[in-house]
Amino acid sequence: MFQTVLFPVNDSRESREAAEVVANVVQKYNSRLVLLSVRVPVSEGQETFQMNDHEAIAKLLEGAKAMFAQQGIEAEILEREGKPAFVICDVADEIEANLIVIGSRGTGLTEEGTTDSVSNRIINLSPCPVLVVP
Repeated sequence: MFQTVLFPVNDSRESREAAEVVANVVQKYNSRLVLLSVRVPVSEGQETFQMNDHEAIAKLLEGAKAMFAQQGIEAEILEREGKPAFVICDVADEIEANLIVIGSRGTGLTEEGTTDSVSNRIINLSPCPVLVVP
């Protein structure tokens, strides 16, 4: 059913919590697991708190890969640059993902947050089902 699972990772608590769900899905369906981290370019003159350091992202991806390896799950890693929701959906299409699993930060719970929510954008743009882990 879920031959290829895409798991976008970042350094958030929600991403770490979603990892348990990812492990369960991948083990149950014997899926291919692809870990993705999206590097957000820093805009000139604008302070950013999003991930944009290549070394930090590489370390995060290797740590996630090792964590899944401890559970007997082999994972592939990808690093891309751009706007997270668009890149995640493009990669899902590129690797022919059957499922995207993402953590939710809860920022879409207000009317203003709905338009800014990465998970909401992914749900609307995704070429495959999306599982949002609260």
